Amino acid sequence: MTYLGEKIGKLGFGLMRLPQKDKAIDVEQVKEMVDRFLGAGFTYFDTAWAYEGSEDAIRQALVERYPRESFQLATKNAAWINCKSREEAIAQFDTSLKQTGAGYFDFYLLHNLGESRTRFFDDFDMWGWVQEKKKEGTIKHVGFSFHSTAKELEEILTAHPEMEFVQLQINYADWNNPAVQSRECYEVARKHGKPIIIMEPVKGGMLATPPEPVKEIFREADEDASCASWAIRYAADLEGVITVLSGMSNLQQMDDNLSFMKNFKGLSDDERATIDKAQEALSRIPLIPCTTCDYCAKVCPMNIGISGSFTAMNYLTLYNNKQGAASQEEWLVNGHGKKRAAECIKCGKCQEACPQHISIISELERVSEAFC
Repeated sequence: MTYLGEKIGKLGFGLMRLPQKDKAIDVEQVKEMVDRFLGAGFTYFDTAWAYEGSEDAIRQALVERYPRESFQLATKNAAWINCKSREEAIAQFDTSLKQTGAGYFDFYLLHNLGESRTRFFDDFDMWGWVQEKKKEGTIKHVGFSFHSTAKELEEILTAHPEMEFVQLQINYADWNNPAVQSRECYEVARKHGKPIIIMEPVKGGMLATPPEPVKEIFREADEDASCASWAIRYAADLEGVITVLSGMSNLQQMDDNLSFMKNFKGLSDDERATIDKAQEALSRIPLIPCTTCDYCAKVCPMNIGISGSFTAMNYLTLYNNKQGAASQEEWLVNGHGKKRAAECIKCGKCQEACPQHISIISELERVSEAFC
């Protein structure tokens, strides 16, 4: 399908979780993965300045081995990472050009907008700068990736209608998740007429091994299909989607993804019904009913990361993935300048403010036992 004048397949190769060998990226395996990906007719590769070693690896595996016009390469600018000036933020672009050797980028993204991160792009006028690069020809298409609320996405797209596309976290598990707001963000992007690139369709690998009730639903529908295939095809079936990024980490994952995406034409009514059942099964798993309204945060004298702690705990409950849940807790609490659950003084102010009537003190004790 053609978007923004580019013919792009529905599967994109996300280069964030590349295979490792001897504590470094296994470039030889990446070369084989690139060969199979291109051989199946797919052409979109997604890296970032912030993905350690990724830009260098894709130079060796792709750029130096294939004609430049035979693929699309996307990378990103994270102006909020250790940048104290516009010059330092802009320098990321020059570094990306050098590391990839690509000459230009087909898609260039302002990376991970939302919350306090957006202000760096505003303060450094990165919006105007990317338009200058587009006129110069070193960027063909400009957009941004986003991790925050639908309300904030609405504000950004209203302020910057010149953005050509958005990259959103969308998967069947997060579609109605109040913390992620996949559906709401998707609807905002569609309202503004922006084509969408989907990231995290398998939720960092968690939906490759979903809870047992979900696995059983998928097995009954098609015993030969991987759980990851259901997640990726669900995302690819949405209207207005440029491509779905899969962060493939080995040849086996590449082969699996190619097997069901090479001739993908959309989901059948029966397949959509199966995913509806999977969503219902997820919704029946008892979780902390936090809607991330953060009324609790406004009254907490200790600045505890309550909603972030609950989001991480819910991940642990759903997927039984301690490492993944701990990473969520680290990012959503420490990464947002909040204190951890163990520092709760049990004053009870949060419980008085909670519209969901959550027993916050006891839930924070559970979080503390799990992560602290």
